[in-house]
Amino acid sequence: MAYIHEKKKGEKKEYSLRVSIRKEGKIITKDLCYLGSDLSKINIKKLKNDYIKDEEGIRKIKKRMEKLNYFEKAAKKNTKANKFFDEKQMSEINATLNHFVKNFQKIRKSVKKEIWENYKIKFITSNASLEDNLISYEETKKLLKINIPPRNKPLSHAHDLLNEKKILDLLEKETPTINISNLKKIHEMLMENFHRTRGFRTHEIKTKGNFFKIIPAKEIKQKLKKLILWYNKNKTKIHPLALAILFHHKFEKIHPFVYGNGGIGRILMNYQLSQFGYPPLIIPIKLKEEYHKAMNKAYPCLKEDILNIKMKYYKPLMDFMQKQFVKTYWDNLVIFTSQ
Repeated sequence: MAYIHEKKKGEKKEYSLRVSIRKEGKIITKDLCYLGSDLSKINIKKLKNDYIKDEEGIRKIKKRMEKLNYFEKAAKKNTKANKFFDEKQMSEINATLNHFVKNFQKIRKSVKKEIWENYKIKFITSNASLEDNLISYEETKKLLKINIPPRNKPLSHAHDLLNEKKILDLLEKETPTINISNLKKIHEMLMENFHRTRGFRTHEIKTKGNFFKIIPAKEIKQKLKKLILWYNKNKTKIHPLALAILFHHKFEKIHPFVYGNGGIGRILMNYQLSQFGYPPLIIPIKLKEEYHKAMNKAYPCLKEDILNIKMKYYKPLMDFMQKQFVKTYWDNLVIFTSQ
């Protein structure tokens, strides 16, 4: 498959069309043509006629060009770093948000709806699989689109996915306030036909693998109220992506329910991003270990105070989530035709 290769030459970036070929068990890369340093001058029709014959290849090249273009424009604006993200990370976040507002939000309603529904299928599959749900992406697609449950998989796992879809639809339609009552309501929806537990846990539990110590059951309501108050106070003080990540991490420390904390926590994180006008993020199952490591590295920060945000502990988690935020958008919500 042909792709655009980026090379830094001094202060400038230069691009070439490159292809990777497997030969005798080895991957060999070969430059097909030089594309210069200005992406806006690349002739897509010429590339299609001379080098790229498949439609999917053209779509990928277009998407790559668009991404590089927006990243370069954002980098030229001398974006300021903040406590949570460095200049490069902020530049990537701003480029992604800018494209989301200028392009995705303005595409035709029917196309937008289709892209968004496909994103939700990917998110639900990944979100549930992080909690050991065994249903694959293709099976989830059939279940959510034409209501065909997968064979030889627990029926409870199918209900788990259907419930997550109902929650996402509810949040999108009603945009409820994040409060104690609504958290209980969301959890009850997730547990329907899936798990017997309802409401906040009343006993002590350990997280799977005993990664970290969660707060005692008697402190749940008090800590949640404190966290929600902190979140509302910091809506205009902390960067939206950082605030959503911090809330997610602190919510998992509280672990208010017996089951479903991780799934609800990631749903809430994306819901909060949507409230700020930001696109969502997906944590793929292949990065489960990396995600858990980043979460665990931040837990020592909360030993004394649930509201602590020392970057000494939070940097790995911020770095991990920022990458997933950018990648999710450009991989899932940016669509080009081959024309």
